[in-house]
Amino acid sequence: MSQHEFQAYFEFLKELRENNNRDWFDAHKGEFKKHEQGFKKFCKNTRDQMQQFDVIEREKVFRIYRDVRFSKNKQPYKTNRSVIFYREGVMRRGSYYFQIAPGKSFVGGGFFAPESGDLLRIRKEFEVDAQPIRDILSQKEFKKAFGGFMQDDVVKTAPKGFSKEDPNIDLIRNKKFAVKHDFTDAEVLQPDFQENLLSHFKLMLPFFNYMTEVLTTDLNGEPII
Repeated sequence: MSQHEFQAYFEFLKELRENNNRDWFDAHKGEFKKHEQGFKKFCKNTRDQMQQFDVIEREKVFRIYRDVRFSKNKQPYKTNRSVIFYREGVMRRGSYYFQIAPGKSFVGGGFFAPESGDLLRIRKEFEVDAQPIRDILSQKEFKKAFGGFMQDDVVKTAPKGFSKEDPNIDLIRNKKFAVKHDFTDAEVLQPDFQENLLSHFKLMLPFFNYMTEVLTTDLNGEPII
């Protein structure tokens, strides 16, 4: 997408935010489809370029329609556009994600909802030896880009079976292991936005590779796959 196309999609999403109803959306569906076509093309091109440093199986652009069945928020449409990129094979864990929305654009990646077995394995690894992950999180460029793990989903004290006095409890408390970097609207509208996006994805690779090693071995380092 060009700067002009991103700007136009932002304007559409701003209007949708003010008119989040089916009548307005149906009246502007042709405009939406045009914007969405450009966004999907941008995502596919991004996936193709990611193959230079990783192996991406596929991308999934999330639907704009909200599932309101079990939500108090009955607005029928999302006011952002987002995509997830899946790495290929069991020996490549983790996924890449980005979202565009006026004032709420960001790039993220990691393990957003690990299943219980994987969650326990990661926590046990950090209990035994958290230095490798701390080295990754403190790496200069990584820390500048992401800071550390997202802290929006953690247990209050300690997970069952772990001590709240553990020196690595700050890591163990996490229910997900993901990182995030926010983009300003001005950054999204720059000609080098895709390059900026790709550079943030590439920074995640050592983190993904380390977590893959953890999730494909036992605590003795023996392969389990």
